[in-house]
Amino acid sequence: MTDIEIAHACELAPIAEVAAKMDINADSIEQYGKHIAKLPLSLITEPKGKLILVTAITATKAGIGKTTVSIGLALGLNAIGKKAVVALREPSLGPCFGMKGGAAGGGYAQVLPMEKINLHFTGDFHAITSAHNMISALLDNYLYQHRAEGFGLKEILWRRVLDVNDRSLRQIVTGLGPATNGLEQQAGFDITPASELMAILCLSKDENDLRRRIEQILLGYTYEGKPFTVKDLGVAGSIVVLLKDAIQPNLVQTTEQTPAVVHGGPFANIAHGCNSIIATKMALAHSEYTVTEAGFGADLGAEKFYDIKCRKAGLQPACTVIVATAQGLKMHGGVALDQIKEPNLEGLRTGLANLDRHVDNLRKFGQTVVVVFNRFATDTDEEMALLREHCEQTLHAPFVINNAYALGGEGGKEMAELVVKTIEEQPSQPLQFMYSDDEPLRQKIEAVAKKIYGAGNVTFAPAALKRLKLAEDLGFGHFPVCIAKTQFSFSADQKKYGAVSGFDFNIKDVVINAGAEMIVALAGDIIRMPGLPKDPQANHIDLVDGEIVGLS
Repeated sequence: MTDIEIAHACELAPIAEVAAKMDINADSIEQYGKHIAKLPLSLITEPKGKLILVTAITATKAGIGKTTVSIGLALGLNAIGKKAVVALREPSLGPCFGMKGGAAGGGYAQVLPMEKINLHFTGDFHAITSAHNMISALLDNYLYQHRAEGFGLKEILWRRVLDVNDRSLRQIVTGLGPATNGLEQQAGFDITPASELMAILCLSKDENDLRRRIEQILLGYTYEGKPFTVKDLGVAGSIVVLLKDAIQPNLVQTTEQTPAVVHGGPFANIAHGCNSIIATKMALAHSEYTVTEAGFGADLGAEKFYDIKCRKAGLQPACTVIVATAQGLKMHGGVALDQIKEPNLEGLRTGLANLDRHVDNLRKFGQTVVVVFNRFATDTDEEMALLREHCEQTLHAPFVINNAYALGGEGGKEMAELVVKTIEEQPSQPLQFMYSDDEPLRQKIEAVAKKIYGAGNVTFAPAALKRLKLAEDLGFGHFPVCIAKTQFSFSADQKKYGAVSGFDFNIKDVVINAGAEMIVALAGDIIRMPGLPKDPQANHIDLVDGEIVGLS
């Protein structure tokens, strides 16, 4: 059966029954139909559960299966009698209609209803898109209406966003035509997951913190060199109104009716790649174990989870799970992409260097690491035996095979038992960050690039150095850094697989996210508006006899 056929075959519980498993009363939730609800922020109490992060080796274009493992681990924990909740990000329409076709897990380890989660869900992404572009429209109008007074901005920093992969919108010109169409100026679009509002939503503690952060958004600089913010624009209240529902996390369920809190959707290659602090704390308040994930490989998602999200929210993971696949390891071992499904022990053995680097990095944060092998039908017993031997004898890390994709909670039991045993016998140490708050921004970037990526030399384009100095002059030097780079390599070159090290790492520009309170450093050729592939998944998505096909 396909993922969508499995999803359709699953019996969904009324969402009030799912909430009851978290000891949440039906009267406390806001239902969006029968199987989705919003959870009010008032339900967040002191954390009770233990936090488990799921990350991965460096990704292939098909991914590694973090979401499936995250859901499978939650299923397995419940199957062995533990009270578990999985906390995930929301899928973006861009990759769903581009490369992936869906991002709600797979097989018998999915969150449901998968079509709604993959598509418009509760409208959170649309709210962020609308709120972001409302700021754009209000800013343009402010400039237009006050031009006669001599007011203007020497530089506008705020771009527009859209939750669609559209390379044609990366750079545009607005205001063409008669003067009544506004001021002619260069502009551009990023994808919605890269919006600073997305980061703000995911890092805010509550509505008051949301408003405070929105007011701090840096929109541009006046001709006198002064920063111009949303507070100066005077519209923070209206933007909060557009996000008042979106800030509430969403409750859904897995294929086995396990509670799942799904909220926020930043990408880890171009943003900080974690679901919202609010959603994670909601899950921790109502579970024994909360399983969450961070996007792409551990060099991106996990590093940002620790250095940004945990730093700001005071979270302490009890354990980190790293997911590996034979296909991914063989790719990193130099096997051609069209041959990674074929048995190749030597290629697999060579590719283990990528896993080793990630495990070593995670331990630098003080984390106890469990290696989960996400098995595919083409994987052989010999390959799995090699992986087990390497993990247990060389890495001295617990190793387990994930069978939740095929067997659901029953297939996740062994994984759950190992994770629980590891947490009880050898929990992670208090987090050790890669840099301190008071280090200069440049040193923070260099620390991540050298300690985590393995860079030999870090260079900065003049534009990047100018922005870093400006950020520190504005009092933002204590912010954490969020490096945007390719997800396919430790380096900024997506074709350098394996455990490449000693490379030159260039920061071409810096974006000051004053509201999200982080500094985004753009490395290599990374762009924040993806394009569509030659054969986008949209070519295969359809509505047939009332049923959606092509999502997975």
